[in-house]
Amino acid sequence: MPTPTPEAAAPKRDRTRYLYLAVIAAVVLGVAVGLLWPSVGKSLAPLGTGFVNLIKMMISPIIFCTIVLGIGSVAKAAKVGKVGITALVYFIVMSTFALAIGLVVGNLLHPGSGLHLNPADVSKVHQQAEGGEGTTDFLLGIIPKTFVSAFTEGQVLQTLLVALLAGFALQKLGKRGEPILRGIEHIQRLVFRVLAMIMWAAPVGAFGAIAAVVGATGWGALRSLLVIMLGFYLTCLVFVFGVLGAVLWLGARVNIFSLLRYLGREFLLILSTSSSESALPRLIAKMEHLGVSKPVVGITVPTGYSFNLDGTAIYLTMATLFIATAQDQPLALGEQITLLLFMIIASKGAAGVSGAGIATLASGLQSHRPELVDGVGFILGIDRFMSEARALTNFAGNAVATVLIGSWMKEFDRDRSRAVFTGQAPFDEATLVDEKPAEPAQPAPANA
Repeated sequence: MPTPTPEAAAPKRDRTRYLYLAVIAAVVLGVAVGLLWPSVGKSLAPLGTGFVNLIKMMISPIIFCTIVLGIGSVAKAAKVGKVGITALVYFIVMSTFALAIGLVVGNLLHPGSGLHLNPADVSKVHQQAEGGEGTTDFLLGIIPKTFVSAFTEGQVLQTLLVALLAGFALQKLGKRGEPILRGIEHIQRLVFRVLAMIMWAAPVGAFGAIAAVVGATGWGALRSLLVIMLGFYLTCLVFVFGVLGAVLWLGARVNIFSLLRYLGREFLLILSTSSSESALPRLIAKMEHLGVSKPVVGITVPTGYSFNLDGTAIYLTMATLFIATAQDQPLALGEQITLLLFMIIASKGAAGVSGAGIATLASGLQSHRPELVDGVGFILGIDRFMSEARALTNFAGNAVATVLIGSWMKEFDRDRSRAVFTGQAPFDEATLVDEKPAEPAQPAPANA
């Protein structure tokens, strides 16, 4: 009797499910430690910071490999430009919808009404506000100091620029560039393997991050600001399932619940780290696995992380109205729109950075209504809790955008997506990359 080969053996069980169960347990334990021993909880903050830093370490190489492989394998450069323009137009439209919804809900709820703020601790806010940059600085900041500094400084837009240039250069090289493309493919596999190893530290990072924030704020701040928090969370839910869900179904005939269920582990990771950047590499891998082509994923996902800020738009809207109302200086509708449009422009790149929303809020108020900046100090206590919904909404918006743009560009394999959603083509949690290009699930032809 022949010895069974490794290929014939039973498939390996997915051990990563234990990892994500451990993340849930770590979050619960972190809340308990933060409530029972606040000083201990606050001292655990470096655990969460360290884990997020490990993830950020992988962002630049993953974006570079993904974009170079996507563009380098496309025959026509015009195709990439078409994807980029379509993505930017879509991002502007959806951010406007998010802004409008936030304005409507904020003006209905009047968050901050009747509160008497005590802006005693505002030095941190002023420091963040001083970090704001103008449009010229932003545009010049996209250009890295050197070809390699984009990777060492961790700037997403700089990495995007370098990757675009490298991808188009490989297109021009034609056949001579194929060995370089194959080499970058191997580097991408190595990078994703390292990322899979880092993910096993997620429970430790989640425990430290949650214990620190609960230990620092307790439930007092949560109770006093319950209206704005609930209003913000409900607005995000309405936007994701109402607006994004409808657009996804009409534009790509994909069910929003199926897509979000497929990305469940990424949402859990974001919830525990309060940063959508922690799930960016996995989003790239999962969108390719779902059937969206490499060029579309390579352009849409990184660009979306800088420009598709649906959750941030809603947050900035409601937080601004809260601060103005709480200090008895309500904003007229015209003031609300101009101030918030400025904040949306200033918030580029904030989607993946935990705490960047508060800096954008402070810098916007500082430039338009400096007398309101002191009120930002009061919202600092719950910004971490609100940043979770902000990051989750941003992430959902980018996932929906990738599927939609792939469908519009006819670069989305619907048969593949159905196989993935039904579990016939499971995602490989060990490597995070498919060994073969995504293809529709079809029976193999019989060999003669």
